[in-house]
Amino acid sequence: MTGADELRALLHAGRVTHVPGVYDPVTAALAVQAGHPAAHLSGAAVSALALGRPDLGFVHATQIADRAATLVPALNGAPLLADADTGYGNPLHAVWTALAYRRAGVAGLHLEDQAQPKRCGHLAGKEVIDVRLAAAKVAALVTEVPQLAVVARTDAYGVNGLTDAIERCRVYAAAGADAVFPEGVDDLGELARLHDALPGVPIVVNRSEAGGDRPVIPDADLAEVGVRLVLHPVTALLAALRAASLVYRAIAGGGAGDIDRLPWSAFTALVGQDDALDLDRRYAPGRLPT
Repeated sequence: MTGADELRALLHAGRVTHVPGVYDPVTAALAVQAGHPAAHLSGAAVSALALGRPDLGFVHATQIADRAATLVPALNGAPLLADADTGYGNPLHAVWTALAYRRAGVAGLHLEDQAQPKRCGHLAGKEVIDVRLAAAKVAALVTEVPQLAVVARTDAYGVNGLTDAIERCRVYAAAGADAVFPEGVDDLGELARLHDALPGVPIVVNRSEAGGDRPVIPDADLAEVGVRLVLHPVTALLAALRAASLVYRAIAGGGAGDIDRLPWSAFTALVGQDDALDLDRRYAPGRLPT
């Protein structure tokens, strides 16, 4: 079973799966150790960590794919869902993006219908492109890169309201999307309306802190209205940065003291130090005679 197959299986499992954001091999390994069956790579995280810039179009597909290629091996087979922004252009550009992601080992991507130049999906002033162009991007990916699961995101809710968001999700599902991602639709009643309009179509929702306080709905209720994936794109990153901030302040004050931190032995285990020191493991292919 491929990573895309595993991701599609989660989308049709009849239950909610929480998908955490990872941003390097170590956090990918931690997510797997915690038992997560899938992980997410956020464009905002890559923009911040690679460039020190906000999520305003500074990163491109190549940079997302490069980051994905470093962390996919640490996921130990768990599928990675990656942020593909708007596909970075027209349908041809979107296909190029998808091919780059596939080469990097990505299992699926989500593609949004914002206009360029884009704004962070949680900021005012964003616009959405013509639904036919957005659907053409989805159809191009489904046709040209079937090895990737495609999640079609719409930002129409914050621009034109629920009715347009539902209609766009309907069109994207008809174009072949494996799931729809109605950004900003957090109310259970509105999710139920979407589910009623698109029976059988898996729904992905977002719990990014960028969206402010969101209602915490029990998984059982979400599952009833068709939600299958709940994304937590930057939660771990924000927690790690908060912890690092406290440590740096403590060191500036004279030392880290008793601040809680991962033991060195746990860190070396995460990065495979013991295997690297074993020359047979380092240089010989696993499970093959030498």
